[in-house]
Amino acid sequence: MNLHHNTIRYLAKAGYFSRGVVYLVIGVFALLAAIGSGENKSAKDALSTVLSQPFGTVMIVVLIAGLAGYVLWRLIQAIFDTDGHGRTLKGFTIRVGLLVSAGTYATLALYAGSRAGLFSGGADSQGSTAEFIAASVGDSWMALGLAAILFGIGAAHVWKAVRRKYADHFDADRQTMRFLDPIAFIGLIARGLVFFILSFLLVYRGLTAGEDGGTPDIGDAMNFVESLPFGTTLLIAMGAGIVLFALYSFSEAIWRRINLHASI
Repeated sequence: MNLHHNTIRYLAKAGYFSRGVVYLVIGVFALLAAIGSGENKSAKDALSTVLSQPFGTVMIVVLIAGLAGYVLWRLIQAIFDTDGHGRTLKGFTIRVGLLVSAGTYATLALYAGSRAGLFSGGADSQGSTAEFIAASVGDSWMALGLAAILFGIGAAHVWKAVRRKYADHFDADRQTMRFLDPIAFIGLIARGLVFFILSFLLVYRGLTAGEDGGTPDIGDAMNFVESLPFGTTLLIAMGAGIVLFALYSFSEAIWRRINLHASI
């Protein structure tokens, strides 16, 4: 086994774990917001919460390393098609989604580093990937295009859950998979719904020429859920689903098969 293959595997698994930490904080605070004991948090807010804890800087450094590994793995998945998504429309959508994911977590890692004082620039100097793209194009059509990508990513999550495609990438015995199946199913559905909501918000803001201001994030998605009829109940369900997605991420850190072609 090539040494660099092993290194990539460790970095990828650390990345899944770091993603789990971020979503665990988001899910827990969504549950707290539902019962009136907190407010919904975005991914950046989640990292700020980690930073505020005892030994927060040390934890952030570890998370940044994990997020960097996750970005590298997403790029490898997208460029080399390690999971065999192919060149169909569905495969292309998934691989574009992987690139978007890499960009999002790269900016998240940079944000965390700036908050911890590791990089130059203020805490707010790093915008989201969507904001960077939108600023580069300066057109509401960019928001609509990104909304289509997010909708495709959401659909891919739901498809992966319903068709149990996640199991194709797990090296776990049957008993372990019986335990992981409900966690993966609910967690993936919940995250897919988040992407659907973000897609809707981007379409709305694109059609209104961005009058609401800013690019929506997962915190905005949770606030939108809370604003709906029976919002408290829905937010509890979404928060629980996001927590389960965090557990799914932790399980990927343990059992996820990291496919690497010999050419990588």
